[in-house]
Amino acid sequence: MARKKDSYSDHDELVPTYSARELSKGVPTNHISDDGMAPRLAYQVIHDELQLDGFSLLNLATFVTTWMEPEAKQLISETLDKNMIDKDEYPQTAEIEKRCVNILANLWHAPVRDEAIGTSTIGSSEACMLGGMAMKWRWRDRQRAAGKSIERPNLVMGANTQVCWHKFCRYWDVEAREVTSEGDRFTLSADEAVKLIDENTIGVVAIMGSTFDGTYEPVEELSKALDQVEKEQGWDIPIHVDGASGAFVAPFIQPDLNWDFRVPRVKSINTSGHKYGLVYPGVGWIVFRDKSDLPEDLIFHVRYLGGDMIDFSINFSRPGSQVIAQYYNFLRLGMNGYARIQQSCQDVALYLSSEIEKLGPFKLITRGDDIPVFCWKMDEEYEKTSHFSLYDLADKLRQRGWLVPAYPMPKNRDDLVVQRVVVKEDFSRHLAERLLEDIQRAVEYFESQPGIAKKEEGAHFRH
Repeated sequence: MARKKDSYSDHDELVPTYSARELSKGVPTNHISDDGMAPRLAYQVIHDELQLDGFSLLNLATFVTTWMEPEAKQLISETLDKNMIDKDEYPQTAEIEKRCVNILANLWHAPVRDEAIGTSTIGSSEACMLGGMAMKWRWRDRQRAAGKSIERPNLVMGANTQVCWHKFCRYWDVEAREVTSEGDRFTLSADEAVKLIDENTIGVVAIMGSTFDGTYEPVEELSKALDQVEKEQGWDIPIHVDGASGAFVAPFIQPDLNWDFRVPRVKSINTSGHKYGLVYPGVGWIVFRDKSDLPEDLIFHVRYLGGDMIDFSINFSRPGSQVIAQYYNFLRLGMNGYARIQQSCQDVALYLSSEIEKLGPFKLITRGDDIPVFCWKMDEEYEKTSHFSLYDLADKLRQRGWLVPAYPMPKNRDDLVVQRVVVKEDFSRHLAERLLEDIQRAVEYFESQPGIAKKEEGAHFRH
């Protein structure tokens, strides 16, 4: 498409190459035109422009699901008009949401499983907000009952937490107390977390799958440390598990790992259905251990849509289609199907990480043996004489269509730059081999450039 300036305004216009066939003038980009256009033309204009986006199959940066079966897509298409919040008008969609909540409660060993307390959300961020609010409300009620101040609540979490937790703290006036990275530790540790706790701590957030390196945080170890705090100080500090990715991985391929409601101090868990729940964006979930863990003040009774509808989400109108798609996956895959897919993803991650390690210029930070996500850094000795960085490698791979992000680790270790791969269902071993070839080709290219020190043949990468 070419661009031209509208002589009658300051707005740019798109001028498709085929516009002479159907259009008398360009397509405005920043205002609505006086006249519309044929549906197929509108589709073609947008379709063509979207070709500038990256190819989702090669996007190894995103955790978000990029493939679903045709039958799932059909169900999504058939239910796009359903407003999830209107439970009186769409009672069967509401029933399916309830079933999904109960399925997750059973999967995570909740004490109350068939009448579980939880809800779908637009994504993990909304679910995290609900978990954080519940912790703050419960803390506030305890403080008031004890005649203590409610002025300075704080939340303890790792510096590696997703930005939604920083949003929660800012929006709901909670002090964020971060366990910073140290040396080769890039996530929260139990010992460091308890150092930040006091009577104003509303809770501790533990992540099942850090977005920085893919590792699980030690929920059971953290719970034991908090038990000791309660014994010594009398402070009953709850844990919220941000299970964005791992809550849909650990139950299937690491079933003996104690991170969920089997740990009594865990009061709420959220997850992203649109990550390893294998649903297109956006859908998230939150489940509470017990009804008492969701303060009544956070529950609204809504009548204007008909009936007496209970609501405790932040977003009101939101699509029911992704909830339907989540239920489709539960029926379609079952425990064994999810286990096969998640294990296949981990197998590819372990294969790819081991082969990248063999190339020579890189050292692994993680291997992908928690969630199927791993990252690496430049080898220190190699880096001393090489003139390219992981940012350069990311740019070079992008030329081949790969999106493999390079970024600094959390603060206090933001001197360390790493590169990360997220292995999802549609990333096969065959594609992993193609990525390896392109990484090797990129290294060979950089080493062939003037000013970049040559290495002994075969010493640093595989030929």
